[in-house]
Amino acid sequence: MSDHHVVSSSVPPRASLALSILLALTLAGVSGAAAGAGTNAALFNEVTAKVLPAKGYQSRISLGDSMVRLAQRGVIDRGKFEAFYRSRGGLPRELKSVLNEPSARPILLTRENARHYVTLLWPVGLANHMPANRKSPVNGKTLFRYASTAGWTLGGEPNGGAYFNRFRLVELTAEQEALVEKIARHSYRPCCDNSTFYQDCNHGSALLGLLELGAAQGLTEDELWREALAFNAFWFPQNYVHIALYFKVVKSTDWENVDPATALGKDYSSGSGWHANVHQELAKLGLLPKQEGGSDC
Repeated sequence: MSDHHVVSSSVPPRASLALSILLALTLAGVSGAAAGAGTNAALFNEVTAKVLPAKGYQSRISLGDSMVRLAQRGVIDRGKFEAFYRSRGGLPRELKSVLNEPSARPILLTRENARHYVTLLWPVGLANHMPANRKSPVNGKTLFRYASTAGWTLGGEPNGGAYFNRFRLVELTAEQEALVEKIARHSYRPCCDNSTFYQDCNHGSALLGLLELGAAQGLTEDELWREALAFNAFWFPQNYVHIALYFKVVKSTDWENVDPATALGKDYSSGSGWHANVHQELAKLGLLPKQEGGSDC
């Protein structure tokens, strides 16, 4: 499967090797002396623990019967799905029967399983029918060329564009759909400058799918914003650790007190916004290596 944008976006340069190593060392609990690179290790470790808690993030949202429905409709081909994960060491124990049995258990998102939930939620956002998707920027002549569509190769169809907005997998009331659309239009991801509503990559589709499931399960707007921020943080750990560090140092605001809608907005969570308002500011303060960095889908 491809998880990169097919239609070009404004994506900042790749993260520096030094910064990637620094993050990996910090997540592994290595001391500040070992991590080094000019970063205040104690502060970095503090915000990392809040953004990416070691025990994971306990979501309010469950997969419900969405995975079973996806398999029944061929959006997920069982043979391809099993082969995909077999070549990657298999699924975690809690997801072994994900295509066969509905799950009412709320997701426990961890550093270890976060990537799996990108893959699982991606086809939900891609294939679920929502009338608002008729206005989606991907719904046009280039529909079959995006990473979110052409990149979805675990279905029966050769191109995931065939599944876009096709099945009623998650039933939403008009009010719930309006809420999903509102948040999707105003939330961003650091790999590009596109909103969640513009689901041109796997992460965009996955977050849209999460919002649809959450709204259908009765979450409030505030709760959905909090969920979206937590999932984005685990999917783009470097960026959101830096966003938390920025709010801590520049805005004197701890991560738990940061407004999720603000953090997910264009100024901080879009690729260009993160680079201009977070990365460059932290670099000026000497809290990051001087090389520029960004995120890939």
